[in-house]
Formats: sequence, structure tokens, C-alpha cells
Amino acid sequence: MRGAPIAHARNTGVTAERSAGNRNCLPSGTMRTAEQAGHDVRRLRDILRAAVRGGSYPRGLLPSEAQLMAAHTASRATVRAALAALRDEGLIERTQGVGTHAVVAPVRTSLPEAHGVIAPARDSMFNQRMRPRELDRSVIAAPDLVAARLETAPGTPCLRLEYVALHEDEPIAIATNYVLFPEAAKLRDTPFVSDWYRLLADSGVALSESEFVFDCEPAGAALAAVLGIRAGTPLMAMEQLIFDLDGRPFDLAFIHTRGERFRFVSRGTSRSPA
Repeated sequence: MRGAPIAHARNTGVTAERSAGNRNCLPSGTMRTAEQAGHDVRRLRDILRAAVRGGSYPRGLLPSEAQLMAAHTASRATVRAALAALRDEGLIERTQGVGTHAVVAPVRTSLPEAHGVIAPARDSMFNQRMRPRELDRSVIAAPDLVAARLETAPGTPCLRLEYVALHEDEPIAIATNYVLFPEAAKLRDTPFVSDWYRLLADSGVALSESEFVFDCEPAGAALAAVLGIRAGTPLMAMEQLIFDLDGRPFDLAFIHTRGERFRFVSRGTSRSPA
């Protein structure tokens, strides 16, 4: 009889251990479920965003919630959360009794065209489809960091030319260029009628190479006001360096582009081993 209490105590200990273990597992299991649901929403949002920004929906009308649920094997909650994310980004509008419509038509361009190293396609935004709104065109002393990137001495005179790029009268980017002489002398008085590469061509300035560094940033109050967006909206931030025919850097540009209005396209080809 004395052994019974001991056995009972051991069983109780095991039961208590298992209960504690179960309690510890529940939150973990719940977190995994919530995390998975979040990934489901993100994946669907990615697919729908690509379709919206790529102009895949005729007249911009998205499928109904039921159609999206069937097409993507998704729950109504997942579909609604994905659509809400796109609405928060300003990509779609949802109207009761009317449906869901895309409200953006992003500009699409190939990366080589953006570099200015190939002739733009007929329907390219770089084929005289933009116009500038100049903010500044003045000769200044090159700031130290600008001079370093242009491989010249600090304080070297340069032309600062800053403008807002407009596409169909909508601001899509703001660019600040620092151009060294002698190229600056050619650009200083040339009418700026379209895009930057048209200005270079009209000025008789030739380039050999163009380098981009891509980054991202939230729009500050000043940028937001110029681009007509809300402060905090994500922007593509680009630093561009343009070289002359001898490989000398002569133009450094800082460019802030509305991410929801601009799409770069790049395609690489693998070369077979020799």
C-alpha cells in the first residue's frame, strides 16, 4: 500500500509535465498559423500588385472577390486583406456596387533605355513622352562629396540642374544633376524640352557609359509636396553617374522616383560556355 502514493505522485508529475508542455505549444502553434496567414496575404498581394501595375486587367477592373477566391484557392479573408493592402498603397479603389478598379498606370521602360545607352523604343517614355519643370539651373561650387564622385577637386565649378519629370502632366520623379565643364557650358543655355538624354543630345554632349545605384526611401515633406504624394510614401532613390567618351565622369544625378508610377524592366541572357 505504501507504493501506491509514490506511483500516484509520479503519474501526477507526468500529467503536470504534459499539461505544461501543451500550454507552451499552443501559443507557438497559434503564431505559426497567424504567420502562415500573413504569408498567404503577402503572396496574393504580390500577384495582384504585379497584375495591376502590369495593366493585366481590361479597363482596370479587377475580378470579384469570389473570382479571386476561386482563382487563387484563397479564403475571403485573405482576398480582402490583399486588396486592402493594395488600396492602402494607392493602387486600387473599391466602390460598393461597382467593383474594384486599378487607379494607376505605371510607366514602363527598359533599364538600358534608362541608362541612355540605347535608342529608346517607339513607345518608350524616353521617346519625347516626358517634359520637365525646372526648379534650378545655376553654376555652383561642387560640394565635397559630389566632387569626389566626379573625381575632381572640391569647389570645382559645376552646373546644378534640377527638375521635376512630368509624364502626362503628372510628376513622377525629381532629379538633381551636377554637371562639370565643359559639358556644363553646352547645357547651360540649351532649351530643356523633354527628358535628360534629349537635353544632352540637343546640347551636343555624348556619353559612353551610365551607372545606376538603386536604393529606396520614404518621401519627406518637401519631396512629397513636389511629387504630389503623401509624406512617407516609398520612393526609388537612384544615384546616377554618366561618363564621357573618354570614360571621365561628368554628370552626377540624385533621382527620386515614385515607385508606384515607374517600372524598370531588365533582361539578362546567359552565354553558353565556350
